Amino acid sequence: MSKYHAYPEYKDSGVEWLGVIPVHWHSTKIKYGYEITLGKMLQKEMKAYDDELKPYLKAINIQPEGVWLDVVENMWFSQGDLRSLRLVGGDVLISEGGDVGRAAIWKDELPECYIQNAINRARPLKDRSSSYLYYWMVMLKSSGFIDILCNKATIAHYTAEKLESSQLFIPPFKEAGLISDFLDHETAKIDTLIEKQQQFIQLLNEKRQAMISHAVTKGLNTSAKMRESGVLSIGQMPEHWTLKSLSLASKKLAVGLAMSVTDCYEEEGIPIIRNQNIKEGYFDGSDMLYLNPVFAEAQASKKVKAGDVVIVRTGSNVGLACCVPDEYDQCHTFTTLILTPSDELVKEYFTYCMNSAYGKAEVNRLKFGFGKDNLNVGELRTMHALLPGVNEQKEIISYLDQEVAKIELMVKKAHIAIELMQERRTALISAAVTGKIDVRDWVAPQARQTRQTNKEVVA
Repeated sequence: MSKYHAYPEYKDSGVEWLGVIPVHWHSTKIKYGYEITLGKMLQKEMKAYDDELKPYLKAINIQPEGVWLDVVENMWFSQGDLRSLRLVGGDVLISEGGDVGRAAIWKDELPECYIQNAINRARPLKDRSSSYLYYWMVMLKSSGFIDILCNKATIAHYTAEKLESSQLFIPPFKEAGLISDFLDHETAKIDTLIEKQQQFIQLLNEKRQAMISHAVTKGLNTSAKMRESGVLSIGQMPEHWTLKSLSLASKKLAVGLAMSVTDCYEEEGIPIIRNQNIKEGYFDGSDMLYLNPVFAEAQASKKVKAGDVVIVRTGSNVGLACCVPDEYDQCHTFTTLILTPSDELVKEYFTYCMNSAYGKAEVNRLKFGFGKDNLNVGELRTMHALLPGVNEQKEIISYLDQEVAKIELMVKKAHIAIELMQERRTALISAAVTGKIDVRDWVAPQARQTRQTNKEVVA
């Protein structure tokens, strides 16, 4: 913020966490400049002949990058609700539930939509600015004010009453507009940089996936003779590789505890692996739960050993696989698939196979049940397993470990860059809407260029 200067004179805001504000700014409540409306409870059925099925927003739709429309659903609205809850351009939407206090502006070009009771709508009165309130809400959220007000130790709700009574410090009308224009311009530049980093991460992940898929289906020897595998997801494979069903390439295929174990959890005991512990190629031991040792021992036949491969059996990540680390030897898993590789299948190579495009295609082919994300032991047994020699598998593992590590380092650096830019974005918004920086002399680049051109013409 060093390139911006402060206002010449300040006064005490009367709010401890805010400190001082410019002397000519004044304090008010949000309700005096904006009409606050909370959406209605879901009406899941038609209750009157003229009710209509319309798209509506939930709290999850309100995201820092704007209104997320990918998960819009329909519900029934009465004619009265259709009139009162329809969104128009300039409405500021603030999440009432979930991660409370997230804000976004509804744009004119967005499709017809309505709100339900997880969202507050703030509609500007008279000459009030949508943009200024949006940036003010971003500041309130990032400052922790909203979380404290809503007591996030319990189920948080940023109710219409809490929103209406929230403090708002505003400058004169023209100055508020200038602050909004300044932030629109500066945050757009930051958002563009963030988007480029996100695109870079996507390209890196695509490169990672392509590299893994090529290595586990074609090998590392570019001059190796190839032959048709007969499997659509593999295509050609090295001539000297073999193709077997997974039942022949494993010593054991089983499923973990497929029963309710809630009553058997303990603060300490035998670890139980769940889907969230299985990541793409690595094991995540955070958020681990533990079973009563007596109960765990009674289910000894279901235990996993270090070196086994655990595979997500149900849910959106079905087929995701990783190896069981040494420290989790003889622990349990909750409904995951468990594979003990045969001597001709190296566990790390197999996890690369499962997490590759070829492995994902095989899982999609084998998934049990129409419309279900579910993989059974019986189906997994028939999966096509590509088998180079053990030494060649180890060479592929060594190569992929090194190359994947390089890509993951670049991805990590890109994520750090995004975090820093997001922090700068938040800090810039906070500084501008609380008067810590004076942007009254700021001129939009286009207007600045026009002024310079006019000066040159006059000269």
